[in-house]
Amino acid sequence: MIRTEAQLLPAGACDTHMHFYDHRFPGAASAVKPTPPDFSTEDYRATMRRLGHSRMVVVQPTTYGLDNRLQLAAAAEFGQDARVVVVVDETVTDAELARLDAQGACAVRFFMWKGGALGWDSLQPVAERIAPLGWHIELHIDGATLPEHLERLLGLPCPAVLDHVGRFREPAPEGHPAARALEALMDTGRWWVKLSAPGLQCSEGLRARVERLIERTPDRLVWATNCPHPGQLQPPNELEELRTWLDWIDDPALVHKIFCSNPEQLYRFRQFEDAS
Repeated sequence: MIRTEAQLLPAGACDTHMHFYDHRFPGAASAVKPTPPDFSTEDYRATMRRLGHSRMVVVQPTTYGLDNRLQLAAAAEFGQDARVVVVVDETVTDAELARLDAQGACAVRFFMWKGGALGWDSLQPVAERIAPLGWHIELHIDGATLPEHLERLLGLPCPAVLDHVGRFREPAPEGHPAARALEALMDTGRWWVKLSAPGLQCSEGLRARVERLIERTPDRLVWATNCPHPGQLQPPNELEELRTWLDWIDDPALVHKIFCSNPEQLYRFRQFEDAS
């Protein structure tokens, strides 16, 4: 399928995973050093112009731990076109959750690698706190460990999203225990997957995994850039990555679903706008 850059994305497309960095905000003691270079709202607006999307989801990076101020302030500059995934622990007050909700927060992130602010013991308690708000969990995990955590993940009281196609660092072909665990989550109808960050995972079998997800659960897939690509010494060409995802999807109706209508539902864009 041949596309010009002007035709890459349909109107209303949403990048569901990106971060802001600013040296004026202190990094968390738990965060892995060094801190990524600054990435500002103007930097990201250039990315939006280059790729052609109009909505975004700002995700709290591990750099700032439980301090969500930078991501919330940056998202506010984009108004109704932005949502926020925050990091809070189980001690968060109802008043603070309400304040975050009013600012466009709709999920809590769990980063289960070195440097994450929250651990497995917090997952269920936090999920129980946010479920009444209609929020969800966003989970960044080593896909190979899905089988050992499957029971607790199946028991979460709210929807959840798996970052970066599960981030499988080793091949996990169909029938592999980790691949079966991913399918078990998706079969619940309450789990979603982000098509993002191919450079952070094993390329072998990635296309087959994505195509199987598209075939089985197209209503629960979303796309993301992972800008500005923290942890990658050589940031990828975002246009080339985007073209790859589009070539693998290769159906205009599915492109609209994955890039527009699915994130609109998951991140409550229409609900938030209707309430304003």
